[in-house]
Amino acid sequence: MIVAWVLLAILGFAIEGLLWLAVVGIVLFIGTLVFGLIRRRAGRRSA
Repeated sequence: MIVAWVLLAILGFAIEGLLWLAVVGIVLFIGTLVFGLIRRRAGRRSA
């Protein structure tokens, strides 16, 4: 899923008219990373 967000961000920057697509891609990328880190840390505690 992270790859999809990176591709959206690159596509948004490549096409200037779709700058909003780059912003959405970056926000989703960061959100996915944060979510993954939280789940990883929670998994370590319960194990």
